[in-house]
Amino acid sequence: MKVVVSGGGTGGHIYPALALIHHIQKVDPSTEFLYIGTEKGLEKKIVEKEHIPFKTIEIQGFKRSLSLYNVKTVQLFFKAIKRSKELLEEFQPDVVIGTGGYVCGAVVYAAHKLNIPTMIHEQNSVAGVTNKFLSKYVDKVGICFPEVRTAFPEQKVVFTGNPRGQEVVEIDKEEGVLEQYGLKTGIPTILIFGGSRGALTINNAVLEAIPELVKKDYQVLYVPGNYYYEEVMKKMPQEHPNISVQPYIDQMPEVLVNVELVLARAGATTLAELTALGLPSILVPSPNVTNDHQTKNAKSLVDAGASVLIKDDELNGTSLVQAIDQILLQPDELQKMTLKAKEQGVPDASQRVYEVLQEISHS
Repeated sequence: MKVVVSGGGTGGHIYPALALIHHIQKVDPSTEFLYIGTEKGLEKKIVEKEHIPFKTIEIQGFKRSLSLYNVKTVQLFFKAIKRSKELLEEFQPDVVIGTGGYVCGAVVYAAHKLNIPTMIHEQNSVAGVTNKFLSKYVDKVGICFPEVRTAFPEQKVVFTGNPRGQEVVEIDKEEGVLEQYGLKTGIPTILIFGGSRGALTINNAVLEAIPELVKKDYQVLYVPGNYYYEEVMKKMPQEHPNISVQPYIDQMPEVLVNVELVLARAGATTLAELTALGLPSILVPSPNVTNDHQTKNAKSLVDAGASVLIKDDELNGTSLVQAIDQILLQPDELQKMTLKAKEQGVPDASQRVYEVLQEISHS
């Protein structure tokens, strides 16, 4: 089978795509892939590291206000469709899947016009603009949250879960991972992070909480993000044996399987990782996302008893420490949330998506 994958803009669109590719490469090594992204997007750097064939088109998103920028956006979209058709005709795929972002709008639409079977994958509980547009043309729509089902044509929707979840659950727990970050094995550990760039609200709350956190019997692996790391280190009062500060963690899945609790934003990929591993969480949804979809993402886990939600404007040093203590210092609560988180996971998400791709490619 020959598969074209397209998705970009954020890791939330890219990492599920890569997880799917990795899974298919395991179950059917003869499968050929082509990833279509943009030259300036995050996907170029990430995908090329994986040695996956990568081609680019030029495209940009719409601005919400009327402007000449949007005129250029329309022009680029039609040029991107033309370029996508050229790439597709050259590669001759059996199926095309888009995992979100503006780039897959042109690629998947072009595939539809060439009568190539198509699928899109929506990771969030609120449908993205590109996926809503494409849902009129594709053969199937994979979803991760039941709440988003009504945004798409009912007959096309398939509940698949997020492939990233299956990828992390296949990672074995290894001794010594926490030691690489100056922490100890066998001590309850919370991982705190706000994404690759970090989150200012979370960083401010952690810095405020340091005087209390250093007194605790648990340990903290804190990732302020590359953008804020130097500023945070200047404000840290001193080094503490139970707190490790890292600018970024490349091998996040390996770390996740070695911690007991996570405090993070509520991006779809993060939630897929947490539920696959059965990790309790404290979620602080970003207020700067379209349609407040992170709050809606988080609500599904909070309602299930797997997470605690703290609003961005209510997070401070005190609320952060209280939330951690109520979980990490209460073994029964920790165990209950662990089981609830595990119940929300979809351990075979990649296989589910793969089976849909096989189905539509043969129809």
